[in-house]
Amino acid sequence: MQYLVSVIHDSDELAPPEEMAAIDVFNDRLIAEGHWVFAGGLGSTSSATVIDNRGGEAMITDGPFLESKEYIVGFWVMEAADLDVALKLATEASRACNRKVEVRPFL
Repeated sequence: MQYLVSVIHDSDELAPPEEMAAIDVFNDRLIAEGHWVFAGGLGSTSSATVIDNRGGEAMITDGPFLESKEYIVGFWVMEAADLDVALKLATEASRACNRKVEVRPFL
């Protein structure tokens, strides 16, 4: 099963070099153990664009979908046998990136 592990933070600042190094080590382990699917960091919320095409004409709005004190700054997509394994990996991800994370299964 695949899980989305969203990295949550309250700043647009990039992780310092020591945190990036810990993330690289964690990513290498995910790859070696067969849990890696994909991962990435996201641009700042000021670079976001929201598109709403539910009506007759698409509305395009600059800025984030939701104003918040915390937001998603990156993510992993991980392969895990079950939720317990995903939660263990997410716990290690949180330590590696020094941020809160949220775990959600793909349907």
